[in-house]
Parts: sequence; structure tokens; C-alpha cells
Amino acid sequence: MRERSRPIAGQAISSESVPPPSGGEGGRYRDVAEIFGQNTFGLSEMSARLPEDVFRRLVATMEAGAALDASVTDPVASAMKEWAQERGATHFTHWFQPLTGLTAEKHDSFLTPTPSNPGQGLTEFSRDDLVQGEPAASSLPSGGLRTTFEARGYTTWDPTSAAFIVDGPEGATLCIPTAYSSWAGEALDEKLPLLRSIDALEKQVRRALTLFGVTPERVRVTLGPEQEFFLVDREFYHRRPDLATVGRTLFGANPPKGQELEDHYFGAIPDRVLEYMQAVETELYRLGVPVKTRHNEVAPGQFEMALVHEEANTAADHQQLMMSTLRRVARRFGFACLLHEKPFAGVNGSGKHLNWSFYHGSHNLLEPGDTPEEDMLFLFLCTAILLGVKRHQDLVRASVAFAGNDQRLGGHEAPPTIMSVFLGDQLSDILDQVAEVGGASGSPVAGSGLLGLGVKALPDLPKHAGDRNRTSPFAFTGNKFELRTVGASQSISFPATVLNTIAAEAIDELSGRLESELKVEEELGVAVRTVIGRVVPEVRPVIFNGDGYSEAWAREAERRGLLNLPTALDALPFLVKDKNAELFERYGVLSRRELESRYEIALQRYFHTINIEGETAADLAGTMVLPAAIRHLNELLDVARRAKEGGVKLPAIGRRVREVAELTDELEDAVEHLRAQNAELGGEEVSSKAVHMREHIVPAMDRVRAAVDRLETLVPHDLWPIPRYREMLFLR
Repeated sequence: MRERSRPIAGQAISSESVPPPSGGEGGRYRDVAEIFGQNTFGLSEMSARLPEDVFRRLVATMEAGAALDASVTDPVASAMKEWAQERGATHFTHWFQPLTGLTAEKHDSFLTPTPSNPGQGLTEFSRDDLVQGEPAASSLPSGGLRTTFEARGYTTWDPTSAAFIVDGPEGATLCIPTAYSSWAGEALDEKLPLLRSIDALEKQVRRALTLFGVTPERVRVTLGPEQEFFLVDREFYHRRPDLATVGRTLFGANPPKGQELEDHYFGAIPDRVLEYMQAVETELYRLGVPVKTRHNEVAPGQFEMALVHEEANTAADHQQLMMSTLRRVARRFGFACLLHEKPFAGVNGSGKHLNWSFYHGSHNLLEPGDTPEEDMLFLFLCTAILLGVKRHQDLVRASVAFAGNDQRLGGHEAPPTIMSVFLGDQLSDILDQVAEVGGASGSPVAGSGLLGLGVKALPDLPKHAGDRNRTSPFAFTGNKFELRTVGASQSISFPATVLNTIAAEAIDELSGRLESELKVEEELGVAVRTVIGRVVPEVRPVIFNGDGYSEAWAREAERRGLLNLPTALDALPFLVKDKNAELFERYGVLSRRELESRYEIALQRYFHTINIEGETAADLAGTMVLPAAIRHLNELLDVARRAKEGGVKLPAIGRRVREVAELTDELEDAVEHLRAQNAELGGEEVSSKAVHMREHIVPAMDRVRAAVDRLETLVPHDLWPIPRYREMLFLR
């Protein structure tokens, strides 16, 4: 008989050694303020190392958005090299964000052989090294913007995002945040469109501020991402080919206990996980990444870490650093960090709630103000955002459309795929009053405490004018909007680019309407109420404060004219609709060609993701699960044969034999069907290949999974070839 060799639950974990506390003697951790930013070439280092006039001109670019003065690059390069070498750096790299959703880097040594004596060397880092790099542009996704024989691409220093040091086992690397473009100047990355959209939104907000009698200063767009993730023991991870290959479990029966007791959320963080989180925080603090929050999430084995709101460009860079640090540090603690949107069926998936706002100076423009004038501006901007989402709900949905998110959206506290905006009853009612009677004049909700300010002014607004709604895709949460549809593995840059651009267009349009109204109405408050009142009926269909999961809402949304785009392939074609291409071109964010390239890349990504999942599922089921089922069937048949020979009646064994045999046959048929579908890619065009994946591969995988998951409940633990949910989710 086969030797029973599969490790028992917990054996792998008990053999792991947990690293000691990283804070030094006695387990005491260093002062966060002392280590924060120590591996970042930030303002304090620049101030100490640069001539005063150079520092002043560089800060004008970094903080005020002024054009970069070319004369600052030589002294900056010299100071940056000196600082980096003091921190142990031997190499430098242009760190950029290609259209893979990840980051990329090519390391160059500071060391250069001395021309007159090849046996000696010196270290160099010039302005040219700082300002521009030339990585190949044909092997990274370009959506047709580059081909194999058009390989030239450029990385360009982004002075608004601080350079940083990444420590390695044998030295450190200076990382210089850069934008990435083609030889023709087309954006090949996430950063360039984000920077362009920030400029577009700032321009339109400044225009609106002028109409409200405010002398415009710099407008800053801010983002605050909340990162959810799962941790599994690395031993289990390596014994699950699906986790290691595609990032999610393609099979797995639900364990007896999932998240139904609601006992994991905000519970005590397990010691090993807490050590891991503290190590992640320490590394991120050194990089100047402001990690604020850590806690257990809803699903067992799920956790969250969130950043303080920062300027959008910096936040996008820091979010990428957080994801890479979460993955890298996990290995030191014997964990694998899973950033897939749905690693485990039957429990909550992982998203990345993106908090979005914009500031004028130190004032958050999406926070109700202290004066009627500030409240007027707040309602004006909120109405514009509603208009942007209503008109471009398709674009907001498409910005988060990919195969992983298809697994998550629409259940287990993830928002649905119908785009709507939660405002809360109070704020919704105020807008309705403005539309219906020309101005809110009383408390819109019983007991809310809102005081009317008369016919010529808007009412005081509470800073938290409503409850929260976890089923809302886009929710106002008191002083910001929260886009809840972003996937855990996703870069935040493109969703933020979309929000910035649709807001810029809407503010532009409402500012034009207000300018026209002020030509006939001198009172600003009356003119603002008139503009808002005329827009509210148009945006009212997108406002929804109820249960986004209900069937009634799906029917109501259809009646309101809202789109329901349940899969990525339903949503992605809207990216390149004329109205969206014209939007991006009008505000200088993406050319039509650049936008079409993103659509092409998204289709390719969808096709390749499902194709890899389909082949992995067939291989795993056919070479690991099916043999285990046959072994168990042989054991049962052997017991039945011996019982018959001994004259013993065992009817239960007969029933089990039939059940396992039927499921084994069902699995064999399902695997063969999946293999046949995997061999048929669906045509030459990437769009037809992607449709084949959705229409044929996904259902075929579901069929295989149904048989595998039922067999898992019948095959003995020591014969089952892969770790089960109970082990992976609950053993820490």
C-alpha cells in the first residue's frame, strides 16, 4: 500500500522559525520619526547638500509645479550621488511603471573604468544619468505603440517624486522615479497620464476658484489607498501550483468555518503576522512611505495596511513600493503575500479602496466648509463630480476591468459592477432641495441639526453628512470620495487618471455655465444655486444610497439608464468609445493612439490570464487530483473485495465506491473538455481570443472545479495532493 507521506496540518508551520524582533535590544522599536525618510533624497537632504538657489528652484518645481530649470540638474546629480554612496549604493536605476501594472528597473553601476588606466576605476553620475535613460521599449507592453524593430524608449526623471535607496544583501541601489515614453513621445507608462491629468484638474479647479472670488494658489490632488492582502504559509503556497502560477486557488472546497462568525475583522493580529507587518512598516518608513493603519480584514487570513493621503503622484509611487515590499518581506517570515483579488472562493476578496480628494493650499475642497461661501464651492464641486461619473460611468468601470477583478466584484462586500455614487441621505436631500426650490432652507433630515441660512445662501453642512455604504462603488465619506472598485493587485494610477480627467471636464463645463449665469445675475449664491439646480436632475440617476447587491437595484439602475457591465470584456470596449477618446484628447491626458494601446494591452492581459488559468487547472486536476481520486477508489474497491471474500456485507462501502467512481468519471470528462477548449484559442484577433476565454474556458474551469471540490470532501486528507482551505486560511 502507498506510504502516507503528506504532511499533517500545522507541520510545515511548526518547522518555520519566526525572525526575532527587528527593533534591536529588548525588542524595542526605533523612533519612527528618527527612521522616517532616511533612505529618501527628500527636502531635508536636498537643503543640506544643495546650494540655496538651486534648492529654491528645485522646490519650486517639486511643490509649486514650476517648470524644471535645467541648470539645477548638475548640482542635484552630484549631491544625489554623494548621498547615495554614503548610504552604501553601488548602482543606480531609473525606476518606472510600465503598463504591466508593476515597476521596472535596469541597474547601472556608478563605477566607470579610467580611460587612461583600464585597471583602475572611478565613480560617476552625471546630469545625463539623472535626467534620461534608454531602456528597450519593445519587450514591455505597448499595445502597438512600439514593435520589435522600434525598440527605443526613454525614461525621464520626475523631480516631483523623491529618489530613494533600496537596500540589498551586498549593497544598495539608488532608485530614481521616472516617466517612460517612446521615441515619438507617447506615454508607455502609468505615470505620464497621471501627471497630465493632475495638471488638467488643477487648471479647471483654479478657474472655478477664481469665479468664487478666491485667489487661486496651487491645487493638489491627493490619494489615500487602502491595501488588502492575504497571507499564507509559504510551504502551502509552494504545494499549490495554482497559487504559485496564477495567484489564486482554482480549486478548494469551503472549510467548515469561513468568515460567518465575523470574528477575524479587527481581531488581535497574530504574533507572526504582527512581526511581519512591523518589518514591512520599518522598511516603508525608511523609504518615506507614510503607513498609517494595519488590521485584520474580514476574511480569515486577510489583512489591510493603508497609507496617509499624499499628493497623487507620490501616492502612486508609494503604493507600488508598498506592494513590492509586502511581497518581498513576506518571504523572510515564511509567508507568501497574495495580492490577487480573489485568492479563495467563498470569502471576501481583496480590493484597494482609493480615497480621492483635492486641496487648495491646506483646505480640502471636498470637505464642507466653515462659511456659506465655502459650502457653495463644496456643493459646486460635488455636483461636478456627480456629473463626471454620470457621463463617464463606462470609463470609471473600465478603469478597473481585468480578469482578477471579475472574480471579486459584486459580492462579499465588494461593490457591484453598476457604477453609482453614495452621498448619504443628508447631502442627497440638500441637492434635491436646491434643484426643486432653488435653495435648501431647512434641516433636510429630521434630527440632522442642519440650519437653514435663508434663500440667498446654502445651509451649513455637517462634516459627516451620512452613513457609509460598503456596497457603493464610489462613495462620499465626509471629506473625500472613495473608489471601492480598484483591485488589490492593480496600480492606482489609471483609476486616478480617469477620476481626475472626468472631474476636470465637469468642472470646466459647470464653470462655463456659472460664468454665463453671472452675466445676468450678480449674486454669486443665486447663480451657483441656479447652475446646481439645473444639473441635479441630470445627475440624480447616478445617486444611490441603498443596497447595491439587491436585484431590485439592478432593475432600477436599468430603468435609470445606468450601465451594468459584469465582466471585463463587457467594460473594456468602452475605453475607446469616441466620447472617451475625445475627453482624454481634449484635456491632453491621452492621445487616441495612447488610449487604444491601453485597450489592446488590457485585452491581451485578459486573454493571457485566463489562458494560463485554464492550462494550470487542467494540469493540476489531471496530474494531481485525478490520480489521488483513483488511488482512493482503488483502496475502496480493495476493501469491498476483501469484505465480499470474507462474507461481510458493507453497503456503505458500495455507496462510497459508486459516489467516488461517478465523480472520478465526471472529473475525467471535465478535464478532457477543458483541455480541448485550451487547445482552441478562438481565432487570430486578440478580441476573439479573449471572448473564447470568457465564453468557453471560464465555464470549463468551473465544471472541473465543481468535481474537484466535491472529491475533496471524500478523498482522505493524507491522499489529497494539495493543501486545503482549512490549512491555508487558519494556520498562522
